[in-house]
Amino acid sequence: MLHAQHNCENDQTDVLIIGSGAAGLALALRLAPHIQITVLSKAQLDAGSTSWAQGGIAAALSGAEDIEQHIQDTISAGVDLPDPAVVRTVTESGPEQIAWLESFQMPFSRSGEPDHSLHLTQEGGHSQRRVAHAADHTGRSLMETLMAAVKARSNIRILEHHIAVDLITARRLGATQDCCLGAYVLDVKSDCVRTITSRFTALASGGAAKAYLFTTNPDGTTGDGIAMGWRAGCRVANMEFIQFHPTCLFEPRAKSFLISEAVRGEGGVLLRPDGTRFMPEHHEKAELAPRDIVARAIDAEIKRLGIDCVYLDISFKGKAFIEKHFPMIHKRCLEFGYDMTREPLPVVPAAHYTCGGLMVDLDGQTDIPQLFAIGETAHTGLHGANRLASNSLLECLVFAQRAAAKIEAQLERPQPAIPEAAFIPPWDESRVTDPDEAVVVTHNWDELRRSMWSYVGIVRTTKRLNRAQHRIDLLRREIQEYYSHFRISSDLIELRNLVEISDLIVRSALTRQESRGLHYIRDFPYTNPRARHFNTVLTPPPARPYQSAGEQVDKKALF
Repeated sequence: MLHAQHNCENDQTDVLIIGSGAAGLALALRLAPHIQITVLSKAQLDAGSTSWAQGGIAAALSGAEDIEQHIQDTISAGVDLPDPAVVRTVTESGPEQIAWLESFQMPFSRSGEPDHSLHLTQEGGHSQRRVAHAADHTGRSLMETLMAAVKARSNIRILEHHIAVDLITARRLGATQDCCLGAYVLDVKSDCVRTITSRFTALASGGAAKAYLFTTNPDGTTGDGIAMGWRAGCRVANMEFIQFHPTCLFEPRAKSFLISEAVRGEGGVLLRPDGTRFMPEHHEKAELAPRDIVARAIDAEIKRLGIDCVYLDISFKGKAFIEKHFPMIHKRCLEFGYDMTREPLPVVPAAHYTCGGLMVDLDGQTDIPQLFAIGETAHTGLHGANRLASNSLLECLVFAQRAAAKIEAQLERPQPAIPEAAFIPPWDESRVTDPDEAVVVTHNWDELRRSMWSYVGIVRTTKRLNRAQHRIDLLRREIQEYYSHFRISSDLIELRNLVEISDLIVRSALTRQESRGLHYIRDFPYTNPRARHFNTVLTPPPARPYQSAGEQVDKKALF
């Protein structure tokens, strides 16, 4: 039985922001109040990764010397691959971003000093304390702060439970000059597809750690923005660099609960089951080594000893200290029967952060005019081969500010006429049917994530990567066939994006024939000094066009 997925009313806005985390909301707030803004959220407004961030925001607040050291720490953690100009731009903006958040009453933790200054903590890879935080729930407090400010702005419209399906570009509609014209969006609750046209579109939909079986991220981190940008014609870079957070609580009931790096920053130590430390044997900075080194060390100990996990101990700091600095982590662990004030916590590494993404310039502009990408969706050049702890929220804030300035400047110019060939047709699914076996989506989702975890994890080999590529190719064909014949759903949209992301990660990993930062491959165990400026750039094939002007969009053409 044919069942046409009906269209919602079409919408028009000045700026369409796809994603409602720190990057997306900061961009909305940075834009002038007279600009009409629409923000899409896949679920409820605060469901993204930002709310899960425990550590803080890295910001050099102690002057020029601190900024220079922050630059060096970032480049060192990124194994010489970060772009120095980008690193300087971001780090120099740190104090301004903290002040901007304070203007919204962001509840940063304060020191006990008479000047009531911010309490700064230290995390792995940092040479000194420079991480501003709100206890151990910085991300949640940041989202609450930004959401309150956004809701007070009448020019910002929030569409919750809306997931973008694909970008609308002029070239895919037959024009010779390309630009982004908006997106097709699924309203999950009403099950209809909305066409939202916009003068500017920003992808701020987060990373892609859900491509792996075990992750610290919420369910929505399926690489949607990266996959949509790639299909539309944007280049991607450095997708092989997937950061694994070293310390995720080893507890099935907890699903994706990470133990903040700040625990190690405040003195926590990693132990084998017999109670002995091992990090001093792996790196001179021990537990404060960069994340890639700590994660590999834990992985090596687990495999060498045949154990399920290692242990993180900070109980020696005392109950009062722990309850003050880590109230949320302490409370959450107690729910699962672990008292970190009295015993070590079982931990394992888990996929955490996507260092690569859509290539952008210093203002967040992608390869396609009128399309921006910010936050974890973008490859800015800041992180290189490994992200320095707590640089992610800083990057979100800085590029939101810069993208807003660029968008405002372009909005002041007369809008170019859309070529006749770029008439935007409505969405149509009249030639597809209701899905007959949803288990196909579930099965492919599980197989894809297990393959990525087994073959494209912390330690890689060329043989494993080729095996993963073979599985991904088979899954891609199955998913394409399913997508072509059945009506879309949020699960199918995410699966389609995840297989795209997985392919990009594997292709990038096979291209980089050295070990650097987060990419460790046994076939090439050493870092190549001549590759210190080499970014793994993938260029997409020409975007598949829709039908000619005026016809409805057959979703089969969109894969």
